[in-house]
Amino acid sequence: MSGPDEKPRGSLFDAFRDRTRVVSTELSGSMPRGLRIATAYSWRFLVIAAAIGVGVWLVIQLKLLVIPLLVAILISALLWPAFTWMLRHRVPRWLAIVIAVAGTFAIVGGLLWLVAWQITRQWSSVQASTVEAVERFRQYLIDGPLHLTEAQIDDLLAQGWAFLQQQAELLWSGALAIGSTVGHVLTGGVLAFFILLCLLADGAGIWRWALKLFPKKARPAADGAGRAGWVTVVNYARTQLLVATIDAVGIGLGAFLLGVPLAIPVAVLVFLGAFVPIVGAVVTGAVAVFLALVYNGPWIALWMLIVVLGVQQLEGHVLQPLLMGSAVKVHPLAVVLVVAGGAMIAGIPGALFAVPLAAFVNVVAVYLGQRAWETGRRPTGDLIWNTVPRQRRTHP
Repeated sequence: MSGPDEKPRGSLFDAFRDRTRVVSTELSGSMPRGLRIATAYSWRFLVIAAAIGVGVWLVIQLKLLVIPLLVAILISALLWPAFTWMLRHRVPRWLAIVIAVAGTFAIVGGLLWLVAWQITRQWSSVQASTVEAVERFRQYLIDGPLHLTEAQIDDLLAQGWAFLQQQAELLWSGALAIGSTVGHVLTGGVLAFFILLCLLADGAGIWRWALKLFPKKARPAADGAGRAGWVTVVNYARTQLLVATIDAVGIGLGAFLLGVPLAIPVAVLVFLGAFVPIVGAVVTGAVAVFLALVYNGPWIALWMLIVVLGVQQLEGHVLQPLLMGSAVKVHPLAVVLVVAGGAMIAGIPGALFAVPLAAFVNVVAVYLGQRAWETGRRPTGDLIWNTVPRQRRTHP
């Protein structure tokens, strides 16, 4: 019992909050202010890094669940504009789900059939042309200015093949590789399909349930941040779908007109590669130029390179702002670093999901930092993925 003149002792947390009770030593008082600030930042950074490390470890342990979930979320973001358009026009939800999913399977199946059809028709001629081109290049290395011997060429080829195998193994066996067996891939595909159906059927209900995991006071902030992040992911998916379609049609048509073999498989490869921003476009465009070089010679390869660069510039600076009504700006350095980091950590899935995940986290952080749920305004600031409205003319 405390006397009438004594102050209540309070709890341990009250002692931590009361700055007058903090014990100070001569050493802490004599330390430079810059060192104290650096120390404060350092231990907070270590705590954040430890939390991120634990999160990555949990994702690695649950990779067979996380990857199908991310695949389903990305596909639902791709289907979301068309799906919500059908709902707004009073199409029953079950019918909209059937149309969206069946249409997706029909498009993917048709593309795969076209790829298989053209490969079976032209594979023998492409293989023969490839062998002939390799022999010409080999002879050039022997008779040309380098004057290499056959043993040196074989050694260089062996080293190059070993390097490619090593990089392929690192890429495929990342921390979040899709699966080590065909069974894992099939299981992940079935799980992703089931999650996709659940998201389209009752995505709002799932989100309301997820909000119950947060404290009541934090639910408005979590709800607003999640919705802002989802809008960003949908914008990302819509933009990448538009980019992939324009690049695939333009480069595929250019390859067909130039007589480059496997024009349809090249177009499909460009379409898939475009979902990895910047890096995918560079790699798939290089494949198209390489096929033109091997099969048609250097001049056609040069024209193919011009087509690839021209289509990408036309898409990025003319068609995309015109068709979407806005210019979606992503800093190239940020995208390349994020994609490279995702590939190093998680292989191919990491490269695929790196940019949308980074954009989602960035928008959520900006939303919470600006307390946008209190004002109702959209988060503004330095975003890795930022939609800048296209300026329209107001005068005739």
